[in-house]
Amino acid sequence: MRSNILWAAALLLLSSNSQAQKATSPVANTYASSKSPKSVARPKLVVGMVVDQMRWDYLYRFYDRYSNDGFKRLLREGFTCENTLIPYTPTITACGHTCAYTGSVPAIHGIIGNGWYDRKLDREMYCAEDTTVTTVGSSSKAGRMSPNNMLVTTVADELRMATNYKSRTVGIAIKDRGAILPAGHTANAAYWYDGSAGKFITSSYYMTALPDWVNQFNNKKLPEQYTAQPWNTLYPIATYTLSTADEKPYEGKFKGATSTSFPHKVDGPGQLASLPFGNTYTLDFAKAALDADKLGNGEATDFLAVSLSSTDYVGHQFGPNSIEAEDTYLRLDKDLADFFNYLDKKVGKGQWLYFITADHGVAHVPGYSTENKMHGGLVSTGNAIKNLNAGVKKEFGIDKAILDADNYEVYLNYAAIPKAKMSEVKAYIIDELLKIPGVQEAFDLKSIGAGSLPEPIKQMVTNGYNAKRSGDVMFTLEPGWIAGGNTGTTHGVWNPYDAHIPLVWLGWGIKPGKTNRTTAMTDIAPTIAAMLRIQMPSGNVGHVIEEITK
Repeated sequence: MRSNILWAAALLLLSSNSQAQKATSPVANTYASSKSPKSVARPKLVVGMVVDQMRWDYLYRFYDRYSNDGFKRLLREGFTCENTLIPYTPTITACGHTCAYTGSVPAIHGIIGNGWYDRKLDREMYCAEDTTVTTVGSSSKAGRMSPNNMLVTTVADELRMATNYKSRTVGIAIKDRGAILPAGHTANAAYWYDGSAGKFITSSYYMTALPDWVNQFNNKKLPEQYTAQPWNTLYPIATYTLSTADEKPYEGKFKGATSTSFPHKVDGPGQLASLPFGNTYTLDFAKAALDADKLGNGEATDFLAVSLSSTDYVGHQFGPNSIEAEDTYLRLDKDLADFFNYLDKKVGKGQWLYFITADHGVAHVPGYSTENKMHGGLVSTGNAIKNLNAGVKKEFGIDKAILDADNYEVYLNYAAIPKAKMSEVKAYIIDELLKIPGVQEAFDLKSIGAGSLPEPIKQMVTNGYNAKRSGDVMFTLEPGWIAGGNTGTTHGVWNPYDAHIPLVWLGWGIKPGKTNRTTAMTDIAPTIAAMLRIQMPSGNVGHVIEEITK
């Protein structure tokens, strides 16, 4: 009898200890308690949107003209990171799309520009080119693309792995790089626009034939409908008081046009990318993908990566202060309102997580700056490199010392330049570059740390330098100067007009608010990873934006 009592007491003690351990164990409290959720809370769908060349100030510059349900809804219901900066240079499309979704920088992920000089191939390498795959959907070479040049994972890849590939990822853009790089290596599909064929295509990297729904969408021939009429302003042109006059000599003309004024004659589907209707068409396709693939209606969280490319084409041609740019964003505002409403209807309000950002900003057109008594000008890099090669030959007797110049970097010919002369040749090139009007600094990329570059430029250059893919000498420009032609503008430098981008979050788990704390483009991916409770991408250097996750 006594032994039975002792045995019962021992069992009671063990049970009490076990209950105590459960009560004090964080794991038990989180996952074993009857009050804990049965599964990890996640949205049904994540939608990432990169607006190519969207300056941060566009959120507010045209605010009074926006509708209640587009950009105003974003700022009213969303959380905006007002001081989001790009932490590397050059600020270029392929780099920006990659960094936003990987949380990494070109030094690590390898996408150092839209293209770069490949020493092994002795030619330019395009960021998404892949000669091992074929075009699917047309007879052109526009589909010979994949994410293979990207050396790290994206947050979409990490989501796919975290759910054992039950999550689905689709990338969509007019530009191939805008669809391919964000979607990642494991994407179910990526689609981009083939202007020569007037339809969306893909690559054999993803599939051997276009799905029926894509063929049905293409058969609607929407590009022909969107380009059937001239591009005129959405509202009476006299109401565009936030822009310059319609006719400006420093704006670019469309092919065959005699002026830069509205209305703009449209030359068929091949011109769609250069019109605001390219954004509308892209979102038309995104909605079709949501329906056909039932994104946001599966057993796991899905990911839709959309890039709107037409804003970049318009900005390059006309500049950020043009009526064309203003009209493009007023039309985009309406497109966003329609897209948000579609997500509410198809996925469910509060069931989708959305962020909008940009891959880079853009500089003022130098002609505009001069007109308004501001600093700015043009640097002709093509002539500069030609003159440098001639100068090196005259000074050192070395022919073709420079192989290529791209991304504000100069690639030297190692085979032609004796090792004993390399430092002298570099010093000569740096000195000559500094003589060019508009060049602010030139330096040896292999000795960034030893140079006199101020912060944050030094860190941005370091983050952009990839030892295997970058050049040998880099130059920076004075504020307001661009490497371009007599009309239009470009981007790529460290300055805020190129590096200060929008970042607004909306939907699942997001409370309205804002922060003026400095955040980085590379913070986007780890923040999504934290919200979804998945691993951050393999090359991540960004930080979680804690104001959003609290």
